[in-house]
Amino acid sequence: MVNSVDPSGVFQPLEGDDPQVIAGYRLRAKLGAGGMGKVYLSYTPGGRPVAIKVIRPEFSEDAEFRRRFKQEVQSAQRVQGLFTAPVIDSDAEGASPWLATAYVPGPSLSAAVAEHGRLPVSTVLLLVAGIAEALQVIHGAGIVHRDLKPSNVLLAADGPRVIDFGIARAADATSLTSSGVTVGTPTFMAPEQAAGSTITPATDIFALGQVAAYAAIGSPAFGEGTSHGVLYRIVHEEPELTGLPDELRELVTRCLTKDAAERPTVAEVIALCGAASGQTQLRRPEEWLPTAVAADITTRTAAPAPAPTPPPPLAAPTAGPPAQPPTQPAGPPVAPVPTALNHPQTPPPGFGPAYAPTVTGAAPLTPTAGGAGATGPIPVAAPQPPKKKRTGLVMALVLVGLLVFAGAGGGAVYYFMKDSGQKKSNQADDKKKTTDATPDSGGDASASPGAEGNGPAPAKDPEPVDFKGINLPDEYHLSMADEPVAPSNADNNSDIDFAYEDFDYSDDQVSTQTGKLVQLNPGQQGSLDTCRAETRFTETILTKRLAKGAQMCLTTNYGHVALITVKGYSPDDDSSHYMTVDVRVWRNAVEPEETS
Repeated sequence: MVNSVDPSGVFQPLEGDDPQVIAGYRLRAKLGAGGMGKVYLSYTPGGRPVAIKVIRPEFSEDAEFRRRFKQEVQSAQRVQGLFTAPVIDSDAEGASPWLATAYVPGPSLSAAVAEHGRLPVSTVLLLVAGIAEALQVIHGAGIVHRDLKPSNVLLAADGPRVIDFGIARAADATSLTSSGVTVGTPTFMAPEQAAGSTITPATDIFALGQVAAYAAIGSPAFGEGTSHGVLYRIVHEEPELTGLPDELRELVTRCLTKDAAERPTVAEVIALCGAASGQTQLRRPEEWLPTAVAADITTRTAAPAPAPTPPPPLAAPTAGPPAQPPTQPAGPPVAPVPTALNHPQTPPPGFGPAYAPTVTGAAPLTPTAGGAGATGPIPVAAPQPPKKKRTGLVMALVLVGLLVFAGAGGGAVYYFMKDSGQKKSNQADDKKKTTDATPDSGGDASASPGAEGNGPAPAKDPEPVDFKGINLPDEYHLSMADEPVAPSNADNNSDIDFAYEDFDYSDDQVSTQTGKLVQLNPGQQGSLDTCRAETRFTETILTKRLAKGAQMCLTTNYGHVALITVKGYSPDDDSSHYMTVDVRVWRNAVEPEETS
C-alpha cells in the first residue's frame, strides 16, 4: 500500500477503504474527492501520469446513471482541445464506474485563490480566454459542461485546463436527483439551472462569468451560505462585484446577464478578453501565473514515481536437477501482476488499438495488499482474429511425416501411402453410395447439390418482417433481434442497433452502436439487394437530413439487415420527444461480423 507521500499534502496516502487497483491501473496516491467521487493518481504502461476518478457508490447503484455516464464519457472522448484534460480511458460497466484523464500537475483555481488570494488582471484575462477556448471545443462536441466552477479548472504552466465536462449530465436523471435536486454547485449555477429550465451553452457562459469574478475578487459573486439562499440571489438579485477591477467589469457583467439569450458567445468572450488586455490577440507569456502559484505547479510535478514492476520468473532449465526457488529478499509482499484486464478500455489518441484491448471472460480483478508495487494497466496481447484453415501448414506437416517415415525405411512409406490410398478409395465408395441413395436423383450424381461441377444450392433470401409506426422516444433504441422490434432503454440489452437522441443543445441524431447505417438517396429502391450493395457507412445521421419518407439501411454486426423509413416526429406541443419509423427486417441476411 502507498502510504508515503510528500509533506506538502498534495498527494494523500491511500487508506483502508481506497482501492489498490482499478481495472489494471495501480494507484499511487489520492488526489482529492468531490461530489461525484474520489480521484487517484496512476500511470500508463509508458509511465505517463493519469488521474482516475471513481464514481461514488450512490450513483453506481443507479442503472440510469450508468447509461448516461457511458454516453457522456463517449462524447467527452471526442473533446481534444489545448485547454482540456482529455479522457483516455473509462468503464461504465464495472462495480464502480470510473474514467481516466491526463494528469495536470497544477492546483485547481479554487485551491490557488484560497491559498494565495485573488489573481492579477492579466492572469484573469488569460485564464478566462483559455477557459473560453475550452468551452468552444466542448460545445462543438455537443456537450454542455453544466458544472463549470473553480475546482474544475486546473492551472498548468501553459494555461488552464477544464475537467469533468458533461459528467454532471449523467446524474441529472438518476433517482438521487429525480426528486427535484439539481446537479451542480449552487454557488456557480446559472439562473436557468436553479429554476430547472432548459440548459444551453449559454449556461456555461454564466458560470464562466462567476469563475472570472471569483478569480479577480477572491469570493463568489453571489455570496456564500445555504444553497437555497445562494440560488435565490442568483435568480432574483444582482451580483456583488465590489472590488472587481474596471478592466474586467464589462466582461463579467455581460456573462452574468440573467437572460441567457443576452449573454455573449464564446467567441465574443475571447474578443472581450483581448480588448480588455489592450491587444487584438492575447499572447500567453512563459510565466502567466503569479510566482507563488507557479511554485505549486513545481511541487505537483514531483508526483510519486511509479514503482518498478517485478521481473518475470526465470525460465525452468531443460536439463539437470530441479531448479531451486530463488530466495526472496526481505520486504513487503508484491501483488501478483494480473494477466488480463476485465474492462473494455479506450486507447488515448495515437496509442492504437493494441494499447488496451478488451478481454472478455476475465475474472474481476481483486485488490491485493501491496498492490501498488506495479503501475499502470498491465499490457496484454491484442485479441487475434479468428484463425483461418492452415492448409499450407498441414501439407508441410505431412511432408515432414513422409520424410521421417522414409528415414525409418521404405516399408513405412509404402504403408503410409497405401493406407492413404485405401482411405480415399473408401471415401469415394461412400460418396457414390450416398449419391445413388439420394431420392429423386435417378442415380445421376450430377443431379445432387454439391456434386462435382455444381456449386451448393443458393440459399433463399430470408422473408422480411414488418413493424409499422414505431414511436421511438429520445434516448431509446431498437434491437433488430427482438420480437417484436420495440423501443427499449434496458441496460442489459447490448444490441443498440438504432437509437434516437434529441439533444437540448445540438442537432438531434440517430445512431448505431452495433451496426452501420446508410442513408439512401432519393430515388433509390429500399430493398434487401440495395442494402447489401451499399457501402456508404456511418454510425450517426443528423435528423435534420431525415425528412418524412427518408429511408436508411441498417446492417447489424449479427447479420440482420433493416430498412428504416422515417414517418415523422413528435409535435412541438407534445410532452414527449420521439420519432416515428417503419422498420422492415431481414434477419440473418448477411454474414455476421466475426468478433473475438
